[in-house]
Amino acid sequence: MVVGLVQWLVAHWWVLIVLVVLAAVAGVAWQQRSQQRAQWEQARAGALRWGLAEIDALHHSEFEFAVRDLMRRDGCRAERIGGAGDDACDVKAVDPAGRVWAIQCKHRRDGDRGSSVGVGVLQQVNGTARQVHGADVAVVLTNGRFSAPAVPWGKTHRIHLIDRRLLGTWAAGSRPLWELIDNVPPPRRPAGPP
Repeated sequence: MVVGLVQWLVAHWWVLIVLVVLAAVAGVAWQQRSQQRAQWEQARAGALRWGLAEIDALHHSEFEFAVRDLMRRDGCRAERIGGAGDDACDVKAVDPAGRVWAIQCKHRRDGDRGSSVGVGVLQQVNGTARQVHGADVAVVLTNGRFSAPAVPWGKTHRIHLIDRRLLGTWAAGSRPLWELIDNVPPPRRPAGPP
């Protein structure tokens, strides 16, 4: 059977050429579609903007995906790992400078009128961000507010607190998060394209 197929292809060599040409055309078309999809995704991500009212309306898991997408918009490799067993890290990202970010998201349905994020959450993050997730930058991010004791506690333990005001500025697309906060560790590698 194989011998017969080979003899037929030798006699009809032009069929083999047609198949190779069709495969090449299909490969080029697939590659162009992939590149176009990547360009569309990059343009979409670059245009990503969130208003605080939109953020307040999200479910807490959607909020985590929104934070992941904002980190991606700013050139990071980011993934949502939130859920049971997340070890106080809902979004883990690596920024263009190579720094690892562990972000704990606290969504408040009522925004800044909801309950404040307290020291207990910061203590959980402090116990896992660097040790478990290898973070250079530990972050607690909320669409609400932090309790009065949480602010100095976070500063003492090098945990960046992103409150409603700062979240609104970042989500609106002004600048990457690392340009909006103080005391970010130095880059792990020279800055360049992500």
